Amino acid sequence: MDNTPLSKITTCGQSIWMDYLDRSLIESGELKEKIETRNLRGLTSNPSIFEKAISGNEIYDSDIQTGADSDKSPQEIYESLAIADIQNACDIFRAVYDESDGRDGFVSLEVSPYLARDLQGTIAEARRLYRAVDRPNVMIKIPGTLEGFGAIEQCIAEGINVNVTLLFSVENYKQAAWAYLRGLETRVQNGQSIDGVASVASFFVSRIDSKVDKLLDERLQQIGTENLSEEARLQELKGKVAIANAKVAYREYQKVLESDRWKALEAKGAKPQRLLWGSTSTKNPDYSDVLYVEELVASNTVNTLPPDTIEACFDHCKPQADRIESNVEEASQTLESLHDRDINIDLDRVMEELLDEGIDKFVQPYQSLLDTLEEKSKQLMPA
Repeated sequence: MDNTPLSKITTCGQSIWMDYLDRSLIESGELKEKIETRNLRGLTSNPSIFEKAISGNEIYDSDIQTGADSDKSPQEIYESLAIADIQNACDIFRAVYDESDGRDGFVSLEVSPYLARDLQGTIAEARRLYRAVDRPNVMIKIPGTLEGFGAIEQCIAEGINVNVTLLFSVENYKQAAWAYLRGLETRVQNGQSIDGVASVASFFVSRIDSKVDKLLDERLQQIGTENLSEEARLQELKGKVAIANAKVAYREYQKVLESDRWKALEAKGAKPQRLLWGSTSTKNPDYSDVLYVEELVASNTVNTLPPDTIEACFDHCKPQADRIESNVEEASQTLESLHDRDINIDLDRVMEELLDEGIDKFVQPYQSLLDTLEEKSKQLMPA
């Protein structure tokens, strides 16, 4: 193995997945090249990614026209485009999947964001998409909502690989973890194998700092410069909450893996539902562009990075093994300090708002994509 920062992360036990996909990457051979040169171990997609990929790229036009000629709806055209890309990406990553014995090499496709609060609708669409892609290394992305947890459990019980997305709070991560275990336990009770079922829990990071930093700035504006000690305390918290939250989540992840329930499943061949760090591009230009890579190196985890962050990390990351396990008690204290009277940030409320905003951030581009496909279909139809 080479000595690049990305390869060093792999030797630390963390897999790098790319958070992007478009057909040009597949057809040009660039995706295969990135697997070889950037040590990519998997790939994730979402409605926002497909909106960017399809809306401004003529490479999809012939297939859009074919769908329009067949009187397909915009949603049907979108799914045909996305499924084809996911299938091809799965085939490119299949060697990674086989070599890692089903640990890596996965490609994720998300259910419609309109179904985020619809238990039965999510289950039905997850089944349909999983069958349509028909690849062992596809994961279906299901949001970590109350309804989503029930869908996750059912899908795992049916042998559908699941990427739990939009997890912000530690409590919601725990719900996702136990939903995975319950699904596996159901398969065991039904006499079904569990060694081929996989899942990751996508725990979002940078959006938390963006939200909390804004609240801290508002508080700083309120107090002015009259109380210098309070100002210093508020400034010290900026850019610290998201990583502290991730450290506490990783500690809970370790507790799950130490539990008797998990060990009983592991003995029957189960694979752990690895924590996956999502939203790891740095939003604040005052912070390092690889902040959420270097600080979150942890064994038996995944970090999914957009292309720009992958290149930044390839250039100048300085990974250290199990960096995330340092100062965990301090991280817990950081989160607790938000409740103090002089700070007064309700982190639970922040997490709920981020989940709602996260769903909306997928709904908007998804609807925009459907609108674009409808317009393109009209333009490409013969006069």
